Amino acid sequence: MRVVVEGVSKSYADRRGRAVEALRDVSLTVEAEEFVALLGPSGCGKSTLLNMVAGLLAPSGGAIHFEGVEAPGRPLTAMVFQEFALFPWRTVRANVEFGLEELGIPAGARGRRARELIELTGLAGFEAKYPHQLSGGMRQRVGIARALAVDPSVLLMDEPFSALDAQTRQLMQEELLAIWERTRKTILYVTHNIQEACYMADRVVVLSRRPGRVLADVPVGLARPRTEAMLGEAALVAAADRIWSLIKREARDALAEATA
Repeated sequence: MRVVVEGVSKSYADRRGRAVEALRDVSLTVEAEEFVALLGPSGCGKSTLLNMVAGLLAPSGGAIHFEGVEAPGRPLTAMVFQEFALFPWRTVRANVEFGLEELGIPAGARGRRARELIELTGLAGFEAKYPHQLSGGMRQRVGIARALAVDPSVLLMDEPFSALDAQTRQLMQEELLAIWERTRKTILYVTHNIQEACYMADRVVVLSRRPGRVLADVPVGLARPRTEAMLGEAALVAAADRIWSLIKREARDALAEATA
């Protein structure tokens, strides 16, 4: 499934009723089976744009549409959140099955699909555990498995590894890349981390400070499958340097606004 964002803007009222322009005339495309990262300084509207692609927010202007064959009973998108967003009273298996229940999938089919995804995400043996019994990395695996269980056309990820320690984050990046190799999902991935964006994505779309506008669409010339050894390759370093040069001033200005 192809995602097309055309001239999208978003404004809202803050707590004092003042108009805030979050995004201005943003256009981008995510091709079918492509992994695209969305990156920019804090407050640039990355998560707002992701929520609009998910249908959780409506644009103030412009349009978002999907191009491709839509399978009956299959959601266009599923979201993996930063804060895990698991149901604490549900086991791993029950959390993974939640979206399937909402779609009315019979119990037998739900169980088979959950077992597939639990195996794919390295959670075998933890099916009966509750979220509080799992590490942060394992909780995020449950979130990924739950999103994949409904077989969305597009997987949306909102800084899914930002709450993890550095070692766990690196391991989860590698696991997600392995999952992408097997599923070839179209992915739109929000992150603040330049190296993470370049390591994982085919392209990095860079947004300006608020109101977010597209500064550049930076291709990452790394082969797939990606490996940890590629972190020092010239193509990744060059892409990361270009992105940092684009957003360095934007990030400083955004920080100055936030502390003013």
